[in-house]
Amino acid sequence: MQSESIPMAATPSSYERVQRLPRDFAWLTVLIHAALFVASTVVQLLPMLLGNEQLRSRYAMPAVWIPMLAHAGMAWLLAATLAWSHARKALDERGAASLARVLNPGSRFALAYLVVVIANIFALSPLLYRLQLLFMPGGALQDIFDMHGMRSWMTTTMLIQSIIQLVVLVLGVWLAAWFALRKGGRVVPAAAPSDVAANEVPVTTSPRRAIALVGAAVFASLQVWSATFASHWTDAVRLMDSTALLLGWIVLPLLSFALAFWGGWLGADPGLTQVRPFRAVAASVFAFVLAQVICIAAGLAWLMLAIQFSSVLGSVGGLLGFVVAFVVLYMALAVLLMRAAMRRQYRRYL
Repeated sequence: MQSESIPMAATPSSYERVQRLPRDFAWLTVLIHAALFVASTVVQLLPMLLGNEQLRSRYAMPAVWIPMLAHAGMAWLLAATLAWSHARKALDERGAASLARVLNPGSRFALAYLVVVIANIFALSPLLYRLQLLFMPGGALQDIFDMHGMRSWMTTTMLIQSIIQLVVLVLGVWLAAWFALRKGGRVVPAAAPSDVAANEVPVTTSPRRAIALVGAAVFASLQVWSATFASHWTDAVRLMDSTALLLGWIVLPLLSFALAFWGGWLGADPGLTQVRPFRAVAASVFAFVLAQVICIAAGLAWLMLAIQFSSVLGSVGGLLGFVVAFVVLYMALAVLLMRAAMRRQYRRYL
């Protein structure tokens, strides 16, 4: 008679693996995005493909590959941050003893997220692109709208497309994490109560640093996402040289990350014992949106003043002064709003 195979009970090593789940989930999302990004780029540039020379010359333009890499990095960073947050939230709420019983959560997360990303690349993205073509010059709707109406509808369509892609990324990470960590999944037998207490490995990540990093990552990702949308309906990117592109797409997001981290660090009290990562996400989104609203209001106010005092504010010196003041204002807002939002979100845990 064949002996029935019995799954092994949770062991000390399984508890240690559970403590690494947030980091593992984050790296898995980055590896999946990076692998598919490299694979799709290589396929497009293979010598045997039709129009390869044209594609190669297009990809060689800094105005193409620098924003493309920045957008890809934004997606990777945001997906990794959300994946880390889901795993850390489950670890904080359910404990290592409960998660250690879930069978192969990392493999299941990778499989589910890979399916979501592939579906997005090969199904949703082409569908949204075909919808966008309808509103472009020469599209099927050109005869219905005039040129001004076409541009307005195309801008609206691009905004909707960007929002849908962002929502799909957020929901995709949530779905993969839910599939990997769900309580109804296959589990291994629980360890003995004495073993559970002995094997509860403490989380060594500083809650304050984790909160600041999550908030800064979301803030910088939203910064690049908004810049990506704006680049679709303006010619400024195509007119910028390599230095300006690197400054706008690489240096400024890194600066936003550093400033948001500083604000999050100041807002997160050193005595915090719980991360509650999605409170940091909510604080970052709130701070980012409020910063954009204040900056837009400041820009409109300056425009009205420039119309009234065109001889002073409309000159090159006045414009340069506005740019410097605008940069200083945005830097201050990134720190102060992140600090205030973090304090508000974590007030009850102090």
